[in-house]
Amino acid sequence: MRTNSPTCSPSPSIQDNYKEVQLATAPVIRILLADDHQIVRAGLAQFIAEQGDLQVAAEAATGDEVVELVRKQEFDVLLLDISMPGKNGIDTLRIVRQARPNLAVLMLSGYPEEHYAVNLLRSGASGYIAKDAPPEEMIRAIRVVASGKRYLSENAADLVSAELARPEGSAKPLHETLSEREFQIFRKLAAGQSATEIGQELNLSVKTVSTYRARVLEKMHLKTNADLTYYAIKNSLLE
Repeated sequence: MRTNSPTCSPSPSIQDNYKEVQLATAPVIRILLADDHQIVRAGLAQFIAEQGDLQVAAEAATGDEVVELVRKQEFDVLLLDISMPGKNGIDTLRIVRQARPNLAVLMLSGYPEEHYAVNLLRSGASGYIAKDAPPEEMIRAIRVVASGKRYLSENAADLVSAELARPEGSAKPLHETLSEREFQIFRKLAAGQSATEIGQELNLSVKTVSTYRARVLEKMHLKTNADLTYYAIKNSLLE
């Protein structure tokens, strides 16, 4: 009498080995890690290195270093701190978008999402994540943006949904009425930079910067640069 052999499911060790093979054969996601604090970069690099499909291919401590590396090398994801010396994260994002339109850029920040998330997404960021996010969320965010999708935390998703659902003409924070360039110049003026300094950084004429300044003041119903500084401090918009 013939009997059927019992069907055996893979043992846990075989299943674990199969997962390891999957990770080993998956394309490695090359990451450019940009933060001006070495200890932060070291911490991020440590748990990224524990992932078989992720690799920190290069590090940068300033916006200028980011731009130089992006122009010379290929990366899959740029993990970019919003607060960088010289060119800050917002300025750097704009240049990177021009140089590498298809590069996924995940913005890293210690600032509340409600102050920056919507404007950064408008500026071309692939996602926005807080520096104090759990490592598991950071890894998930990197993988999501590397796949060509946008990553939003639950809070950021709520902010974007609220923005889309807001009736046209309804009240919203004054700085959210600014265009990308106006917001960029607003922050520089609020930080105390002169029109000449801003023009040199952004490759604009002093006259153009002054025109943007006038638009910003008008849209925000303010009169002086000191008013801009007070507003920025009150709303936690300065680095």
